[in-house]
Amino acid sequence: MGFFIIFLVALAVCSVGFKRYIWFISIGYGFSVAAIGVALLVMFGVQGRLHVIPVIMASLAIVYGLRLGGYLLIREYRSASYHDVMQDAIENGSRVKAPLKIVTWLACALLYACEVSPILFRLDNNAANDVVGIVGASIMGAGIVLESFSDFTKNRFKQRHPHGFCNVGPFKLVRCPNYLGEVLTWTGVFVSGVTIYDGAWQWIAAIGGYLCIVWIMFGGARRLELRQNKEYGDDPAYQHYAKHTPILIPFIPLYGVANAKWLIG
Repeated sequence: MGFFIIFLVALAVCSVGFKRYIWFISIGYGFSVAAIGVALLVMFGVQGRLHVIPVIMASLAIVYGLRLGGYLLIREYRSASYHDVMQDAIENGSRVKAPLKIVTWLACALLYACEVSPILFRLDNNAANDVVGIVGASIMGAGIVLESFSDFTKNRFKQRHPHGFCNVGPFKLVRCPNYLGEVLTWTGVFVSGVTIYDGAWQWIAAIGGYLCIVWIMFGGARRLELRQNKEYGDDPAYQHYAKHTPILIPFIPLYGVANAKWLIG
């Protein structure tokens, strides 16, 4: 029942995608995660079944979702160049028929519920606080900080160098540190539940949500790489940067995923 409720919450929030198709996976994503965090605190708070770790993680989900949703909403309306890029990179919805929009809506809501499900399962299973939960919450928090700082760094850089590629701060570590922060966030959420998942269904939901978001983040990195190759491919400085800075995972010599057409993002 708990999973069904958070699925309904995600459905309600990401329905904004019917206004603008991309919002299913952008603004609807961030605010859905925040709303699920609120729903978890309310549901289990009323039952008197809240524990420290899931309370922290649900609160982090709220912070994460509000920060991401708000950031994307502001950027969408304030940055004409960003809006144009997204319109070119992702189907804007004008040619998407209603049945496909409904499928996208349902799939997105299911994904968002699965991503947050480890927090739900810890609460639902009335699991005690443990070291694995603390480690998971810490990784989640670190991921949120990295993603937020990376977005802030790139924003500041683009204000000063609107036609340059960002290679400062966390962008010295990997070319997509914001996506790395996203991966770390959901790695922490998944890891937090490995000692408390009960039954095949909970494992399937948690693993499915985690693998899907990692796949999508690599797809996002591919989309960014293709766009940057088009914009900066003739710049020797960019060529050197791209050949010596991993695309997403630090210290792993994976410098490009442009040819991996099976990735989406």
